[in-house]
Amino acid sequence: MPQLNPAPWLLILVFSWFVFTTIIPPKVASHKTPNDPSLQSTKTPKMTPWTWQWH
Repeated sequence: MPQLNPAPWLLILVFSWFVFTTIIPPKVASHKTPNDPSLQSTKTPKMTPWTWQWH
């Protein structure tokens, strides 16, 4: 049964984990979000009541 021969599969497993743990994370982490959140002011806005024109 060729599935039980670990020689090719072990090398593929080790190489794929090497790629997943060393090459891919820096590439993914280098992307920036298109809309970086800006700091909000801590002042509360002055709330004015809305006057209903049709009453």
